[in-house]
Amino acid sequence: MGGRGKKRAPGDGAPRAGAVRTVQDRYWAREVRSAVLCGVLLFGVLVLLDWGLVRLTVVRAGWWAALAALLLIILTPPRVSAANGGLIACGLVTRQRVCAARLVTVRVSEGVTPRLILTDTSGARLVLDPRVLVANPLLWHQLDQGARRSAEQGTLQCGMPVLERLGRRIDDEVCRGILRNSSLE
Repeated sequence: MGGRGKKRAPGDGAPRAGAVRTVQDRYWAREVRSAVLCGVLLFGVLVLLDWGLVRLTVVRAGWWAALAALLLIILTPPRVSAANGGLIACGLVTRQRVCAARLVTVRVSEGVTPRLILTDTSGARLVLDPRVLVANPLLWHQLDQGARRSAEQGTLQCGMPVLERLGRRIDDEVCRGILRNSSLE
């Protein structure tokens, strides 16, 4: 009884043939918790400071709460995921998606914090922190497979050297992690 030996119909939880599993940034929740902690700590410090100086009012506490909320919004990273050949970055108010198999350009914006800028044939654009890909090799694998398909089809006009450098960096990080975990480093 119980369900042993019973075959599942395709629509009742059994994986479909050819179905692609969604891969998500495995460190996103930790980053959000850190952002929340920073916001709460800022609010707490400002309220305690105001209270200690005997200047705390409801209006001032409201301003401190708004400032803490603004810090939370700034520090909350977009949630990056990959499914069905696409890379998706969902922020608090934005959602960007590109089809990895139809990439046209891949660039790195130089600056204080480098960003990887992906553009596909439909004009969609996705901006993400390369460290997300370094920390999540499965996300990188989805992007790499799509970029290789784009290069084979001839749609990827520029950016393959950028992806190759990023791929070497990710391979190095994975090897270091394996050595660190096996105590060989």
